[in-house]
Amino acid sequence: MSYLEHSLRAVPSGISKVLYMNWPLVLLLTAVASIGFMMLFSVAGGSITPWAEPQVKRFLFGMAIMFAVAVVPIFVWRNMSIMAYVVGIILLLYVEFFGVQGKGAQRWINLGFMQLQPSELMKIALVMMLAAYYDWLDISKKSRIVWVIIPVILILLPTFLVLRQPDLGTSILLVTGGAIVMFCAGVHWLYFAGVLGSGVALVSAVFYSRGLPWQLLKDYQYRRIDTFLNPESDPLGAGYHITQSKIALGSGGWTGRGFMQGTQSRLNFLPEKHTDFIFTTLAEEFGFVGAISLLALYGLILVFCIVTALSTRDRYASLVTLGVAATFFLFFAVNMSMVMGLMPVVGVPLPLVSYGGSAMLVLLAAFGLVHSAHIHRPRASLS
Repeated sequence: MSYLEHSLRAVPSGISKVLYMNWPLVLLLTAVASIGFMMLFSVAGGSITPWAEPQVKRFLFGMAIMFAVAVVPIFVWRNMSIMAYVVGIILLLYVEFFGVQGKGAQRWINLGFMQLQPSELMKIALVMMLAAYYDWLDISKKSRIVWVIIPVILILLPTFLVLRQPDLGTSILLVTGGAIVMFCAGVHWLYFAGVLGSGVALVSAVFYSRGLPWQLLKDYQYRRIDTFLNPESDPLGAGYHITQSKIALGSGGWTGRGFMQGTQSRLNFLPEKHTDFIFTTLAEEFGFVGAISLLALYGLILVFCIVTALSTRDRYASLVTLGVAATFFLFFAVNMSMVMGLMPVVGVPLPLVSYGGSAMLVLLAAFGLVHSAHIHRPRASLS
């Protein structure tokens, strides 16, 4: 028997796999979700309906999905990556023609018991597809232009379909999450520098062209930019959401007004208080201490994902874990930036805290992949 064979023991099998779950990560996810339940109870005026009760049920169902995904060997998910991506594209095409409309967008499929948002599924399907691609690709080819174009197309196809819904927030997450997976796979940094440089040049051209015969945007689009840069210029119109959000964030101070004592949310000044802007409710009621505590929990979740990615010898498992971590990070980074006025309001929920079904279920299934990578990695022999 070789040294490697002697130093490794078989991965766990059957029901014993549950014992090898990353239990600190499970507890962290539960802690974050519990904060969400508490805030949904608060914004409903001290009632478990209409938001907290269904959110608890979705979380329990999502945890069951996470455990089911976790016990399946990671190589099975690698083999299913192409199928997941294709199904995601088909669902996005279905939404394009037969999707349910709401709030000026066509993003959902009515399943009867819930509204499914395929763009949420696509975030993880794209990560799986890119991880499988770079697991298959010879490492010496990863930065050759021909082999870089393929993942770019894989990213841009669903992004185009999501933009048509329209859903700018999810489009940003798809492009950025896909780019992070490519970077983690070892694609040369000059490609990313070129894209960033082009983006800066495009933004500069957009501002420079204003008022000229060849201006790149419509007048109303420039007015939206003006409102983002200075929401006080239209406090009762386009700048209302972010103005009220900033008031709520500032009024919380260091320790907050107290549980269920937030005036902005209880008096309905704060829009979308149970979904996109729930972080401002948390900050108003628990202040800086509450906000930084939630951020610390998010940070610990990222740490456990990164440790899992670094501890596995499987390239697919490592890349898919880093991709899930990147997607999770982008969720809360974009949401917090949005409600603080650092980014335009693009409709990205706060992960595991905002009310909603599709995002929570997809995220928990994605963390099932992280657990699968953790469970099925080779382990040192105890003998």
